[in-house]
Amino acid sequence: MADLTSKQRAQLRALANPLEPIVHIGKGNLGEELIRQANEALEARELIKCRVLETSDYTAREAAEALGRATRSEVVQVIGTKFILYRQSHKKDKKDKIVLLKK
Repeated sequence: MADLTSKQRAQLRALANPLEPIVHIGKGNLGEELIRQANEALEARELIKCRVLETSDYTAREAAEALGRATRSEVVQVIGTKFILYRQSHKKDKKDKIVLLKK
């Protein structure tokens, strides 16, 4: 996936603002189940907010980069214990696809 421009990041941050975290990273590793859950959420929503719990061995930045690599998604933003991931859906018939601003 091509790198996002600053305008596209701003657009995605605005869209993610009202979202609640749906992936919670706690104690232990980023296991297969967590990666599968994130992949399914990205395919369905394209944009997800994740949260790193206090018990996690990861910082939010480390978790965002690791999960981004594992799911082939872009890290949009990391703030505090939360981060936002974006990946364009592969479903051609998806009705509410996110249309990014032109570069």
